[in-house]
Amino acid sequence: MGVYIFISILVIAACFLQILIVLVQNSKGGGLAANFTSAGQTMGIRKTADFLEKATWTLAAAILILSIVATAAIPRSSGAEQSRISNQIQNAVDPNAIPTLPTAVPPSSTTTQTEDENPE
Repeated sequence: MGVYIFISILVIAACFLQILIVLVQNSKGGGLAANFTSAGQTMGIRKTADFLEKATWTLAAAILILSIVATAAIPRSSGAEQSRISNQIQNAVDPNAIPTLPTAVPPSSTTTQTEDENPE
């Protein structure tokens, strides 16, 4: 379970960095990326844009790979332990089963005879 949590934290950190890098970029080469360079620096605006583009693709690939690894690292329970839903399904009462209800006791038959049965 510790590996899964560690990989999940790495995915979240990579996503956060990806958001920051995308926000820094500007499609026309200006934007916030231009503020990181100055005229006296050896790394120009174009090199900064190339670095940000490579960082974007690298982080995207890292997020993809880490997501696949995190899926494989999900802790699974042993076969003896089942989920609550499985237990509820197994213990469910069949709705088609007819409940056994107490039946009415027929009145005791009396030996009274009707006029038709009386031979007199």
